[in-house]
Amino acid sequence: MTTTFSTSDRNVIRELARRVADVAAMPIQRQRIDAWKRHNALRGQRPMILIFPEGAWRELLPESTLRCERPDTRGVEYNLRMRLYEHEHFRQDKPVEAEWVVQKAIRSTGWGLEAQWHYSDQATGARTFDPIIHTPADLRNIRAPQISVDEAASRASLEFAQDLLGDILHVRQVGVTHVSFHAMNWYTSWRGLEQTMLDMYENPSMLHEAMAIMLDGQQGMLRQYVSLGLLSLNNDATYHNSGGVSYSDELPQKDFAGTVRLCDMWGSAETQEFAQVSPEMHEEFALRYEKPLLAHFGLNGYGCCEDLTRKLDDVLTIPNIRRVSISPWADVDRCAARLKNQAIFSWKPHPAHLAGGFHPDAVRDYIRHTIEVCRQHGCTLEMILKDTHTCDGQVDRFDQWTKIAEEEVIRAYA
Repeated sequence: MTTTFSTSDRNVIRELARRVADVAAMPIQRQRIDAWKRHNALRGQRPMILIFPEGAWRELLPESTLRCERPDTRGVEYNLRMRLYEHEHFRQDKPVEAEWVVQKAIRSTGWGLEAQWHYSDQATGARTFDPIIHTPADLRNIRAPQISVDEAASRASLEFAQDLLGDILHVRQVGVTHVSFHAMNWYTSWRGLEQTMLDMYENPSMLHEAMAIMLDGQQGMLRQYVSLGLLSLNNDATYHNSGGVSYSDELPQKDFAGTVRLCDMWGSAETQEFAQVSPEMHEEFALRYEKPLLAHFGLNGYGCCEDLTRKLDDVLTIPNIRRVSISPWADVDRCAARLKNQAIFSWKPHPAHLAGGFHPDAVRDYIRHTIEVCRQHGCTLEMILKDTHTCDGQVDRFDQWTKIAEEEVIRAYA
């Protein structure tokens, strides 16, 4: 099938793709990939740095900078411009590869429930919701997700990319690569966060029943991924957990014969909703139901924005745990002393430092402290600047932050 593009759109995309291919051909990209493989194997020589501007991209690259007309080509253009912007501005360790990854059109029926959200009239405003699970009887409304593949849509997406980019970038199609479990996120949007907290004291049997239902449903999803042949290796640039990339020479397993299994992949889970929950209840209502899922995978990550300082003893019992998220609210001194080099210290520096006033000296002291304490305890440190939903329009703050981080890494490890 031949896709019809305007000459203007095609020219814009192909010129950007050529520039990306040129950047990808630089020797530094191979060096970065090799560094990530050592890092992810806990053999890294220095801390790694990654930047995910997330919401701040609308300030770094406003929509007004795009030149394509069609919505689909504008999406491709934006992706390519993001790669080039990162290369030109950020002193980080994200490799640029000459490839374009196309996702298969994988469908899910969901859990049979639709959260009742009330959205703000502001573009980036908060939202509220009405709980839809009120009694144990309502748990019967939860349905195990059914997975399917839209083959026609998958082919169309692949042909679109091949036609537009195939002679410049390596176009490849993948199935399921990012596998992450978020049961409490889903459940609290149906039951309510406050009520779920009360249930841990007042109605623990209901919460256990809900988590058991969701464990079965997630196990069923994994079985369907396998039976449908949807798994693709993620030992590459695939985003992992709440930060980091997945380059690895430990995966797939040594007996890999071409068919991807769960044990050939990275997995991850998080329970941000339990940030203020005791370690004992975190284990009882979350980890107890996450560990059987994560046990399928060759390597695992855990956590996101929740503070895991007091919970590391339990987190480190996760099978094949390799990356642990150390949130902006965690005690980095205690975490470094406990984690040592048992798993990657995936530190999330506070994104608020890029909003309001920017204070380079304070940022430097903040970064230096974490680097020093992690070095003291032999940690494999990565600095993942993310959740930066605004930089107040001061786009050079990202450049300054990465420059400071790079300088501090060089100071400590040169």
